Amino acid sequence: MLRKTVALAAAAGSLVLCVNAANADTITLPPAHGQFDYQIGGAYTPDSSVAIVDRDFSAAPVAGKYNICYINALQSQADSGSGGGEPEYDTVSWWVKYHNDLIVKDSKGKPVLDPDWHEAVLDVSTTAKQQAILDIEKPWIDGCKTSGFQAIEPDNLDSYSRSKGAFTFAKDKEYMKAFVTYAHGKGLAVAQKNTNSEFGTSGRTEVGFNFAIAEECGFYGECGEYAAAYGNNYFEIEYTDENAAKFRAACRDHGATVSIIRRDRDVVPRGTSGYHYELCP
Repeated sequence: MLRKTVALAAAAGSLVLCVNAANADTITLPPAHGQFDYQIGGAYTPDSSVAIVDRDFSAAPVAGKYNICYINALQSQADSGSGGGEPEYDTVSWWVKYHNDLIVKDSKGKPVLDPDWHEAVLDVSTTAKQQAILDIEKPWIDGCKTSGFQAIEPDNLDSYSRSKGAFTFAKDKEYMKAFVTYAHGKGLAVAQKNTNSEFGTSGRTEVGFNFAIAEECGFYGECGEYAAAYGNNYFEIEYTDENAAKFRAACRDHGATVSIIRRDRDVVPRGTSGYHYELCP
């Protein structure tokens, strides 16, 4: 884990981490309890009151906001279903065509897919495969930095649970240590996405995650585990297809100090059918 010293950024009200590595930039953390907008399903203009915006790495950051760059670090994207021609970048078909040795296969040699999102599980079972995957993702991290993002949200840190026994969580954790080290070297903060039960506090102390993004921790009664690791610097997302009473209870319990939003499950852009964005009352 990189050694860091912490100083208060007076103007932004957020933390700056000075990374003890050659030529590394300073790392700025998101402002704790700042209003958060989760836009990984499509970018749109955020409200002026929003301080932190989370978008896919293919989208542009928002000027004047703290921007988090979403990367699906341990799974592919789903195929579009259009078929024919050159496969779209980072989809299941793209990995099969160009990096077939880096995805988990079943007994018939077919890609093992996430049953909910139809994404291929990347194979981090060996150090060599971890390095090969990181070499593919390094340009994504570089692109986040060049575009002007301040942090990265790597997703599917629990891909082991969908690998059909190909590897354990220890391999996911090993990969994220290398991922975080590289991102820190570029001056980017990195969020722990979910996986509270797997990491405990080791996501912060061993891997080096700087803050957390916690989906449905209120619904599942897990928010205290994120607080134990990150204090109030985690960002909670509850969803409209779950019990609204749990969202309201989370707001009453810790909404005064933690940023909590309620969004539609597909996190579609504003103006799209099904869009929902709600703050604590």
